[in-house]
Amino acid sequence: MEMEESSSGAQRGENLNEDKKERYDSTSRWNNLQIIKQKKKEQLLYPLNGKLQRLAVYSKCQSANCECIGWKLPNDRKSEYPLSSKGDSRVRGFDDICKCEHTLEMHISHLRSKSEETINWLLGMVVDVDNMYTAMSRQVNPETRKVYLYFFKILRNCVLTLQKPSIEGPVGQPPFETPSIYKAVTNLLIYKYSHIGQELKSMYDLVKILFHCLNTWDFPAPSSQKYIISAEEASLYTIEYTRWLIFCYVPTFCDSLPHYETIQVFGRRLLRAVFRYVRKQMMDQFQMERDTMTTERRIMLLNNFPPFLNQLEEEIYAPNSPIWDPDFKAQPISFPIEPNKLNKNVVVPKKGEFDRLSGGTLDKDGFITVTVSSGKAIRSTDATPQRETKRRKMEEAFEDLPKETVDEICNIIDDPNYRSETDMVFSENAAANDETPKQEEQKGIIKLHLIGNSLTKPVSKQVMLWLIGLKNVFSHQLPRMPAEYITLLLFDPKHRTIALIKNNEPIGGICFRPFFTQGFTEIVFCALISREQIKGYGTHMMNHLKDYHVSKEIYHCLTYADKEAIGYFERQGFSDHIKISQSVYQGYIKEYEAATLMHCELNPKIIYTQATNVLQRQKKFIKQLIYHQQRTVAKVHPGITFFKDGVETIPVESIPGLEETGYKPANRITRGQLLEESQDVDTLTNMLKGVLNAVKNHDASWPFRQPVSKADVADYYDHIEYPMDLKTMTERLKAKYYVSRRLFIADMMRIFTNCKIYNSPETRYYECAVTLQQYFQTRMKELGIWDK
Repeated sequence: MEMEESSSGAQRGENLNEDKKERYDSTSRWNNLQIIKQKKKEQLLYPLNGKLQRLAVYSKCQSANCECIGWKLPNDRKSEYPLSSKGDSRVRGFDDICKCEHTLEMHISHLRSKSEETINWLLGMVVDVDNMYTAMSRQVNPETRKVYLYFFKILRNCVLTLQKPSIEGPVGQPPFETPSIYKAVTNLLIYKYSHIGQELKSMYDLVKILFHCLNTWDFPAPSSQKYIISAEEASLYTIEYTRWLIFCYVPTFCDSLPHYETIQVFGRRLLRAVFRYVRKQMMDQFQMERDTMTTERRIMLLNNFPPFLNQLEEEIYAPNSPIWDPDFKAQPISFPIEPNKLNKNVVVPKKGEFDRLSGGTLDKDGFITVTVSSGKAIRSTDATPQRETKRRKMEEAFEDLPKETVDEICNIIDDPNYRSETDMVFSENAAANDETPKQEEQKGIIKLHLIGNSLTKPVSKQVMLWLIGLKNVFSHQLPRMPAEYITLLLFDPKHRTIALIKNNEPIGGICFRPFFTQGFTEIVFCALISREQIKGYGTHMMNHLKDYHVSKEIYHCLTYADKEAIGYFERQGFSDHIKISQSVYQGYIKEYEAATLMHCELNPKIIYTQATNVLQRQKKFIKQLIYHQQRTVAKVHPGITFFKDGVETIPVESIPGLEETGYKPANRITRGQLLEESQDVDTLTNMLKGVLNAVKNHDASWPFRQPVSKADVADYYDHIEYPMDLKTMTERLKAKYYVSRRLFIADMMRIFTNCKIYNSPETRYYECAVTLQQYFQTRMKELGIWDK
C-alpha cells in the first residue's frame, strides 16, 4: 500500500534542511492523494466477484458462533496461491478455507443482496482502512499515531457493521470557535481596506491564496512546533492540532470520513499557533517559484502579500482587535461593476470634478440632489416629498385643529409686522443663528463643497488649492495639532472635507472620515478663521454635514473635543453620553489626550439645514395658539363655594370654567403599570429578559456578571449585607421571581448601590456602575417600563 504522511518526509530525509523537508512533505502528500484516488478508481472497475473477494478480508464470518472478523488464508497454504498482477492480494476462490475453517463465501454471503452502490462504498472504506494502517505504521509521532489508530478502529468496525463512520469524543464537534478564520479575515478586509474601491478585488485575491494555504497546508505536530513558547499555548495547540487531524487533515486521504475546511471551523486559537509557521512556508515557496511567475503574479505575491500578512499578524496577536468580535458589524463586500454593465441612465461625473453641497435638479423620486466627486448623491436643503410622506406615516395620531384656526394663526405669524406680547421683552422674530449663512448661500456669497484627495482618480487643481488652504486654516486655528498630522489626514483618501468657500478661498471646514460598515463617522477637524466666527457659519457647516450623513444612512457622529470646543459641540447636539456600543468604534477612531469623546445621534426624519426655521415657526404657532385659546375661554367665573358647605374634596373637573379650556382628566398609565395591573407575568418576563441580556452584553457589565468571590475580596460581605449580581438575576428571571417590574428594578439598582458603597468613586468598578446604571435606565425608558 502506497501511503505517505506529512511527517514521513522528516523520517526519510534527516539529512535535508527543514525547509526542504516541508516542501518534500507537501509534494509527497499531493502525490499520495493522487495514488489513493487512482487505486479507488481501479478497484471500482473490478467485477462483482473481485469486489466481494476484496471485502471478504474485512467481513465477519456469518457462520453461527464463529468470531472470525476477516477471511485469512492459513499460513501453511499461502504458497499454493500466487500473487495477483497487482501484487496486493492472492488469487482465491469462494470455496477457499479461512483460518476459522469456513469458506470465503461465508464471509461475504450477507453482501450478495446489497446494491452495487453499497458495495462500492464499502470498497472505498476498505481502501481507507489500508491507508490508515500504512500511515499508522510509518508514523513515529505518538500524538499523531494515536489519532491514526483511533480512525483505523472506527473504519474497521464500520466495514464489519456496514455503518457510516461518525466521530464522537472529547474533542467536540465543529465549528470550534466563533468567529471562524474565514469570518475574521473577511472582517479585516472591511475593517482596513473597504475604502480602496477597485483595489479591494486584488486584496480579496490575496485572501483566497491565504485561505487555500490554510486549508491544504500540513501543520507541525505539537512536539515539533517551535513557534510555541509557553506551556499553556502548547496545551491549547495540542487540542487544536488533534481536532485539525480528525476533521480536516485525515479526511483528505480518507474520504469515508466527514471533511471540514480549516478556515470554516477553526478560529483565533489555531491561527495564533500556526500563522508564523504557515507564513514562513508560504513566502519561502513563493521565493522558490519567483522565476516561473508572471510579472503581475510576482508583484502580487512578493510585493503586496507581505504587507497584508503584516497587518493580519498584528490583528491576530492584538489583545482587542475588533475583527474577532462576534458582533462585528459588517456589510457584504461588493466589487465595482464593470463599465459596460453600468446603467446607461446614470450620469458619471468627470474625473476630479467637485460639486456644491446645495442646489441641483429634481429627480424622479422628488429629491433635489447633486452629484459629488465620488459619484454619490447628497440631499440639498430643499423639502423632499418622500421624507415628508415618511414623516406623516410615523407621526402619532393627535386631535387636529380646525383648518380655519390653523389658517388664521398662519396668516398672523406670517405677517411681517407680527409681534406677540412677550416680544416686547424677548423678541421671537430674531433671526436663527444660521439664518444669515443660509441667505448668503442662496445669494452665492458662500458655497459649500465636498472635497477630498484620491489615489485612483485625477484631482482638479482647484480642489488641491482648497485642501492646501484648509490645511493652513486648521493649522492656525488648532495650534496644538502638528501641521504634519493635519496634512496627513486632510490629504488621506479615506477622509473627506466639507469646505466653506467665500471669495473663492476656504474660510473654514469640517474634515471627517465615514465608517460605512460600522454606521458612524469620525469628525477629525472643525475650524473657522477668526474673522468669520460668531456668524453662524459653524452651525451651518455642521447642519450640512448632518444632512449628508442622513442621506448616506449614517446616524452617529463621534469626535474628540478639547475644553475649548466642548461648548460648540454641545450646541450642535453632541454629548459625552455615548449611546453606541464601544465595540462598534473601538479600534476605528483616533484617540487624543486631554480630550472628551462626544457623540451625536442623527434623526433621519429631520432636515437639519431647515431645523431652526421649522422650530422657530412652530414656537410662534404654539404661542399664538395659546393666545387664541385664551381669548376664546376668557371668562370670569364665580369662586368655589363647596368648602363652605363642609365638602373636603371635589373632582378637579368640577372647577368652574376648567372644562371650557379643553382640560380632560388624566387617565394615562404607564406600560409598566398596565402590565402590573393585568398580572401578565409572561409578557413582563419577556420584556425584562431583553433588558437583562442587553445589560449583560454591555461593555461595562463585566464586574457584575458573577457573584463576588469571598476568596478574591475577603471583607466584601462584611460591608454588603444584601449582595446581588447579574447571574443571580438571570436565575430569578428563569424562575419567574419578578412578578412586577419593581422587583426587577430593585435588584438591578442594588447591584449599582452595592458597588458604589464598597468602591471609591475613582475606581474603575465605580465608573462601570455609573455607566451601566445609565444604560439600564435608558433601556427601561425605551420600553416604557420606567416611571421613576
